[in-house]
Parts: sequence; structure tokens; C-alpha cells
Amino acid sequence: MTYLQSIILGIIEGITEFLPISSTAHLIISSKALRLPESDFLSSFLISIQLGAILSVAVLYAKTVLKNPKLILKIIAGFIPTALIGFAIYGLIKNYLLESLILIATALLLGGIVLIILEKYFAKHQPQVESSLADMTYRQAALIGVFQTLAVVPGVSRSAATIMGGLSLGISRKNIVEFSFLLALPTMFGATVLDLYKTPPVLQGNDLWIWIVGGLSAFVTAVLGIKFFLRYIQKNDFQAFGWYRIALGLILFAFILLS
Repeated sequence: MTYLQSIILGIIEGITEFLPISSTAHLIISSKALRLPESDFLSSFLISIQLGAILSVAVLYAKTVLKNPKLILKIIAGFIPTALIGFAIYGLIKNYLLESLILIATALLLGGIVLIILEKYFAKHQPQVESSLADMTYRQAALIGVFQTLAVVPGVSRSAATIMGGLSLGISRKNIVEFSFLLALPTMFGATVLDLYKTPPVLQGNDLWIWIVGGLSAFVTAVLGIKFFLRYIQKNDFQAFGWYRIALGLILFAFILLS
């Protein structure tokens, strides 16, 4: 992998990580488009590059979390279901699911349809008065964590899964998006640590610096991506992301059939 390829993948990670369009799908598709050969380093890179995006959330939301200690407990409540499922089927995810373009295309397509349906039906019940993020209950946090477990399937999108869960529970768009950001902290950090522990990467030559450069580009673009997403949902719903997922899924299916 070259530095340029690392930067490109970092930018894609940062832009897509917190949008409900599946960063994993975009990274896998992009790595194949860049003709990067399959390797343990590439597999670990595509997972651990999330650390750059994690850092962006930590920087932007540190004060919010520190001012609301109960919010930390709610983040933990949401993380537990994902941790249990992710640890149990880590091998299946790493060795099989990440390699299936058909699975990714199907998840993109179905996820887009579900996101649009949820917006049209559950968004009608959005609360008229915006509550604070701290008012979310432990039950809601845990249920969102259950929804997040769907994201172990590449193409589903961790962000999309939590947003779908939030919409179905009647949580406001702003609150579910911000809770999704915060829930990413333990989820993405845990996934990276588990991957590095299970499959320690063999670094050769400039691999470490390539890793760092990719993480930095992911951090910068993730900060911009988070700010864009928060501004976007102030005046828009999530349907555009649903249609984007459907279009990308159909394009990927066409590519699979023609290749």
C-alpha cells in the first residue's frame, strides 16, 4: 500500500464512518478499486483505521460526556450487546463476511429500503419538544445497542443500525445521531483492539507510517463529516442516505454480475 492509497482510504473512512451508508462497505469496495492485494495488513488496516475517526468523536464530545456522568453508563449499556455478539463471532466476520461482495450489496440495498420506510412511518412520531441527550433512558440505550449488533454484517452500517433503532424508539434525529457518535467510542475502539490482539499485523517497511497517515486523514475528514451531518439533519431527514444505499447496492450487484 502506498501513502496516497492510505490517504484515500483514510478520507473515505472519515467521511463515511458516521453517515448511515456503511464505511466498511466503502472501504472494501475502494480497496478493490485500488487493486490492493489481500493481506493480513490490509484487513487490519481497514478495521484499525477507525481509530482516527474515534479520536474525532473524543475531541468533539469530551466536554459533553464529562459533564454528564450518567451518559457514560448509558453508552456502556448500549455497548454491551455489541461487545458480546462481536466477540462471539469475530472469526466469522474477519474470515468470511468481510470477503462477500454479494452480502455487502444486499445489506446496502435492504438497509436503504428499511431506512426510508422508518423515516416515512416512525418520523411522524418525532417528539415535538427536543429533549436533551442526557434524558435518554437506559432501556433506550440498551435497545439501540441491540440494533447496533446488526452492524456486524458488512454493509449494514453501525450508524444506520443505531439510527434505525432510534427512529423506531421515537428518539429525535439529533439525539440519536449524537448518541450514535458516542456509542462509536467503545464500539470502534473495542473492535480495533480485538482485531489487533487476535491477528497482530506483521509490519514491513513503511507500513507503520502508512497506518499513521491513514489514521490522520481519517481523523481530519471525520471531524468535517460529523459537523456536516449535524448541520444536515437540522433541516433534512435520512431518506437521501437510504436512496444512496439503494443506488450503491444496485451498482455493486451490477459489478458482481458483469465481472
